[in-house]
Amino acid sequence: MKYRLNSAGIHHIADSNYCFALNKEDLVIRFRMAREDEKTAVYIIYGMKYEYQDHRFKKEMMLKYKDDDYCYFEIELKLSDSRLAYIFELNIENQTYYYSEEGLSRTYDFSKGFYNFFQMPYLNPVDIYPTVGWMKKSVFYQIFVDRFCRGDFTKDDTYINLSWGGTPTPSNFAGGDLKGIINKLTYLKDLGINAIYLTPIFLSPSNHKYDIVDYYKVDPQFGTNNDLKNLVTKAHQLGMRVILDAVFNHCSMLSREFQDVIRKGRQSKYYHWFIIDGDFPDIEKTNYECFASCNYMPKWNTSNSEVQRFLTDIGVYWIEKYDIDGWRLDVSDEVSHQFWRTFRTAVKEVKKECVLIGENWHNADSFLHGDQFDGIMNYSFTKICLDCFAESKLTADKMANRLNNILMRYSLQTNQMNLNLLDSHDTHRIFTELKEDKNKLLAALALSFVFIGTPCIYYGTEIAMQGGYDPDSRRTFDWNEKERNQHLFNKIKEIIQLRKLSVLQEGSISIESKENQLLIHRIFNNEQLNYQLNLSKGLASLLISGNPVISNGVVENKLDSFGYYISICEAKIDEKI
Repeated sequence: MKYRLNSAGIHHIADSNYCFALNKEDLVIRFRMAREDEKTAVYIIYGMKYEYQDHRFKKEMMLKYKDDDYCYFEIELKLSDSRLAYIFELNIENQTYYYSEEGLSRTYDFSKGFYNFFQMPYLNPVDIYPTVGWMKKSVFYQIFVDRFCRGDFTKDDTYINLSWGGTPTPSNFAGGDLKGIINKLTYLKDLGINAIYLTPIFLSPSNHKYDIVDYYKVDPQFGTNNDLKNLVTKAHQLGMRVILDAVFNHCSMLSREFQDVIRKGRQSKYYHWFIIDGDFPDIEKTNYECFASCNYMPKWNTSNSEVQRFLTDIGVYWIEKYDIDGWRLDVSDEVSHQFWRTFRTAVKEVKKECVLIGENWHNADSFLHGDQFDGIMNYSFTKICLDCFAESKLTADKMANRLNNILMRYSLQTNQMNLNLLDSHDTHRIFTELKEDKNKLLAALALSFVFIGTPCIYYGTEIAMQGGYDPDSRRTFDWNEKERNQHLFNKIKEIIQLRKLSVLQEGSISIESKENQLLIHRIFNNEQLNYQLNLSKGLASLLISGNPVISNGVVENKLDSFGYYISICEAKIDEKI
């Protein structure tokens, strides 16, 4: 009986995350097949599109990634001429197939290939998805400003109604501010942090500041515009970046623009800046679109060109005047693609290395083609870690498959710039989710540094801060070092130092499982870093070799359950790469 390929599992799209340029010469090609067909030998037959009929090259692609349903082959081509044509040849059990734009076939007529070969017609430099260089070396630290540290004790503090260390409620104010962050920059530097992400800092009636009244004014609770300038300047002097939170999906109902609409209705010049069903917005009936079901946060109409200019000017202003290094984009998947394209063009013209990180909790491929965001907050990675470390419901095989799956959603450049986070102001605290298991915390944190992308630590994780869902995840930082678990703190500092390794900044990645051990390999030049995580219930043998770098849970040369081990050795490069 002849072997039959699962044609439904075969997939490739040109000029997508299955075919993307790293630069003018290097092109990555991916090819997907059903998992059951992973033993297929896959070749790419390629050439310059105008000479394809007569001159072609053939190279074998490497099986690089596997998830529950599919296997993914990949190759990096170095092109002297970027006008590329290509098809795929598949060999299994002495049978040969071809795959082109017409699908799977047993034969292929190269003389008429110009009708149906895949192509990358031309690599225009402006279309090549660039990376923000400093992101590859960054360790982010997210700060909920009201709860991190108070530095200004001369300000009007009559608004403060939460004692430092008290249990927060949605309406509490604790007094944290920008001067407090400035005072702790050396602490963050010593910890190993070199990029700070602040939740919103602009004028707002709330403690979280996601309902902004004035986008051009730092909230007096946090300080002044000049305090922000000082923070950015001093951070830069320490080699640290600062990115702010851009809340462009919605604003406060107290904003000048929405208040004008409340008074004038359709006669307001801002009426079409919002999305209203009726002549006037009705607060009680909420006949206007807003964030979630919060009537105090009316939604901007980001399809409106005037709104686009208004919000883009805000983004540019804080870069030009205060030299911030990027924006985290709140509720970014509910904002129009057209706006983000306009916004990106404007801010990148002012500061090319300004990073744009979208708050997308789901597959964000449509935003990540190099014309909108640089990366996203990688909540899919967060969920995998929760399922593994908090719920203990993933085998090593399932874990490997899930991690591979989210890698295949995006190009290499996107994967490098996604923020790998274990928790945030919008989730339960990871340490609480782990039932205060320090070993699991260390293993999960180490994974966030070994996995491709940019690690992001929520303030207080390094001192094992606890907390449930919002607002409990927004407790005040405990600065009493005597209460700190110094051993855990030092272990986390060691993990953060991993980011300095070039193999974790630039290296390729492969993920596999063996004997219920998760194995991750990162390779760059002649160096290979290995990560082993024991997901079995008992002790496990070490399956990776090389010089040890960092570990936890090693017992007599065995790895305890949820223990991890990281080593570095000389890379063994497959000739097919």
